[in-house]
Amino acid sequence: MNCRHCGAHLHHPFLDLGSAPPSNNYLTTDTLHAPEQWFPLRLLVCEECWLVQTEDFSKANELFADDYAYFSSFSRTWVKHAEKYVVSMIDRFSLGPDHLFIEVAANDGYLLQFVQKAGIPCLGIEPTSSTAQAAQKKGLKIIEKFFSLSLAQTLAQKGCSADLIAANNVLAHVPDINDFVSGFATLLKPQGVATFEFPHLLSLVQENQFDTVYHEHYSYLSLTTVQTIFASNGLHIFDVEKLPTHGGSLRVFAQRADCGKHVAKTEIDQLLAEEKDNGISDFYFYCDFQKKAEQIKNGFLSFLLECRQEQITTAAYGAAAKGNTLLNFAGIRPDLLPYIADRNPAKQGRFMPGNRIPIVSESHIQKNKPDVVVILPWNIRDEIREQLKYIRQWNGRFVTVIPELTFF
Repeated sequence: MNCRHCGAHLHHPFLDLGSAPPSNNYLTTDTLHAPEQWFPLRLLVCEECWLVQTEDFSKANELFADDYAYFSSFSRTWVKHAEKYVVSMIDRFSLGPDHLFIEVAANDGYLLQFVQKAGIPCLGIEPTSSTAQAAQKKGLKIIEKFFSLSLAQTLAQKGCSADLIAANNVLAHVPDINDFVSGFATLLKPQGVATFEFPHLLSLVQENQFDTVYHEHYSYLSLTTVQTIFASNGLHIFDVEKLPTHGGSLRVFAQRADCGKHVAKTEIDQLLAEEKDNGISDFYFYCDFQKKAEQIKNGFLSFLLECRQEQITTAAYGAAAKGNTLLNFAGIRPDLLPYIADRNPAKQGRFMPGNRIPIVSESHIQKNKPDVVVILPWNIRDEIREQLKYIRQWNGRFVTVIPELTFF
């Protein structure tokens, strides 16, 4: 396999999680009795541009199907983050009714609803029908396609060039990252700005976040690598911010390389230096991650086996993709974790891919009163802990597994 960005031959492994089905391919009562398609789940690192990437086995249209069940609006934390972002961007770039705001990967309209409320013309691009329809019900204009250079050219020719393009948690989801990024350079107005948010590779390694690895995430990104990719595809980074979201993310601000007006901030050089000091451009930085992932997996499995032996009842909350990575890597099945509760009706009544643990409503926790609730989406742990605080009534405890097994 060759690098998705620079084309160099890849031969250095970073992480091997065995094999798993796509993390968002939830099963129904009908498909539960049919075979599943599993793909190897391995990451390689490019020694030329240091892009960490999944080994190619599955296609985007197999991972982001029409019944895609991830709806951003079910996380209050994430919706508040989106609202704060919109307010900040309107203020910083003086956006008004004469501007166009485009979001790539608009999902269910969790973000654009605030742009629309502010009276700013907006457009969403979202390939999955389930979430696109939810956004359209909010009165948002949505194009149901994957974003690409070709789509950007078509929109620009129709006069739909953007003053601001938002791309939250999608840069890692694209198989052809060069085509994707060059589309932003094409769709931006001469003085337009694009912002990208993505989990930071440095946080992933330092916090043992191996469960954020799944087939839908084709790339795992550092500022060092993103700067290289952007420069090769017509974009210039002029600012970067660290965010607490998803266990540690970056927000990168970019403009067209040929005509952008924003002066690069010193925060860019500071973060590049931090990455260099931590070894992002040194293969030894990537060598021990496999061992750490296996230690966490073994500890979690031992904990659940001990719970069963001592008749401590367990349940989980949050049928998230990251949880599915953890469960399938550890070989967890319904005998050790009987169900996973989730607020999203699109997931309830289905089964997790691979391990086939049933997904139920939160009422199951209230009814069954488990001794331990494992919070799988640890990145919104505080939100879930507040939502389920009633488990303290029967002395229930919360557990998270990443970066290490923790009770609280």
